[in-house]
Amino acid sequence: MTDPSEEATYIEKLYEYGERLNSATDKSQNKKDYQGIIDAAKTSIKAKQLAAQLIPRFFKFFPDLSGSALDAHLDLIEEGELGVRVQAIRGLPLFCKDTPEHIGKIVDILVQLLAAEEFVERDAVYKALMSLLRQDVKASLTALFKHIGNVVEPITDDVIREKVLSFIKDKVFPIKAELLKPQEEMERHITDLIKKSLADVTGGEFKMFMDFLKSLSIFGEKASPERMKELIVIIEEQADLDAQFTVSDADHIVRLITCIQLALPIVVRGASSSKFLNYINKHIIPVFDKILEEQKLDLLKALAEISSYTTPQDSRQILPSVVQLLKKYMPWRKSGEEMNFSYVECLLFTFHHLAHKVPNATNSLCGYKIVTGQPSDRLGEDFSDCYKDFTERLSNVEDLTRATMKKLTQGMAEHNKAMQAAKSDEAKDKIKTQKLNTTTGLRTCNNILAMTKPLHAKTPSFIGDKSINLSWKEATKPSPPSTSTATGTKRPVTAVNGSSNIVPKKGRGSGGLQNQLVNRALEGLSRGGRSGIRGTA
Repeated sequence: MTDPSEEATYIEKLYEYGERLNSATDKSQNKKDYQGIIDAAKTSIKAKQLAAQLIPRFFKFFPDLSGSALDAHLDLIEEGELGVRVQAIRGLPLFCKDTPEHIGKIVDILVQLLAAEEFVERDAVYKALMSLLRQDVKASLTALFKHIGNVVEPITDDVIREKVLSFIKDKVFPIKAELLKPQEEMERHITDLIKKSLADVTGGEFKMFMDFLKSLSIFGEKASPERMKELIVIIEEQADLDAQFTVSDADHIVRLITCIQLALPIVVRGASSSKFLNYINKHIIPVFDKILEEQKLDLLKALAEISSYTTPQDSRQILPSVVQLLKKYMPWRKSGEEMNFSYVECLLFTFHHLAHKVPNATNSLCGYKIVTGQPSDRLGEDFSDCYKDFTERLSNVEDLTRATMKKLTQGMAEHNKAMQAAKSDEAKDKIKTQKLNTTTGLRTCNNILAMTKPLHAKTPSFIGDKSINLSWKEATKPSPPSTSTATGTKRPVTAVNGSSNIVPKKGRGSGGLQNQLVNRALEGLSRGGRSGIRGTA
């Protein structure tokens, strides 16, 4: 413990050094004073606190003492006394005010301090980092992102990496309009930094970065097709579409599903979905039976949602595979097989939207007679057996669906009675869940009937608009008419396959889709092969 008289002497000397440096016209001539400040940083607690203010203040005037000055200041940051540490942290940005070449090193120091346990210490670190970002956003961001993804030469442990990610998400992203100036230059810079970091991210991290990128003006509503393509390419790379596919690689399938979900808003704006569709057609549908049961429905949902935005060329290519899969899940009347209504809803929706783009392709696949005047009509060939097979399956689907709807409606009445009799909150919550599942089941059944009805004609009409709202999607409510001058309208919130879990990626934990709750409202309603259903999720 420092003697009070000695401590007073240290403080007095520090004030003398500081005053002489303040008043000096050519401060570089007062090297001894600055060295005295550095030396005092090794004495008493109060002297250390004062030195933590003075060392960075005069740092720029003594480049030949920069090494010893920084070392002394770093010792203060490691001091056991909290007050000294906080003061030293607050002084770190001053080292870079007139010597920006030190920004990378100072950011590295602050990054290591993000794991501090004391709140006041962490708060000082946050403020110091924000000060550096405002001094030189480009250099500071570059130094920060170095601690997120470096697969070749890892420089940051996982705990610190998580802290850096949290800081960027919570402190940097929300004030992007303030920090990213000049806007286009800095938005491009942070985009490039993010792209370099994506080789080693978890699913949640990937979604965070993609949401941020889509919020930038360079990818906004007026963005060029090239910019939309850039986003799609980022997502395609994350999905590993060029990697060797192995059906047992559940993580890869999850990445595919969730990357399609992330790509959808971009595809809606005109970006191509060809690579995803080709991958599904080539790798997924041929081995669909071998895929884990809980992933099959997620795949079919993703395919249904993206099918609305396919090109005629892609539609013609994938339609035969979709028809074969649809027929597999629309059982013959005499087969006694159970029907998975969820699969059928997804596949019928996909079939309609693909066939709407290339209607004459269904002539050879389903036996229809659609005339476009093209050789691909194949009207001179006999596909009557295909038509008979397809429409008989449709009829069986409709019978099973109507029977199931009747039982679901009866079940809803029973749920309502049970709700009135329920005493505990737990019992009521259970019944509410059952009612919600039944409602979803009814929506699935209604959708199936709406999509099978037009398919019985020899020349059917295919649904290519938004008249069918998939059962797992929130219905878009029409805006009520306004009697006053509107200043703007709210966009409807679009659910993405009922899941917010995203892509697991190399080495950072799976982070993938949680297994979706399978709606078993239809389970066991009619055993014996006619309408037992595994779920409608």
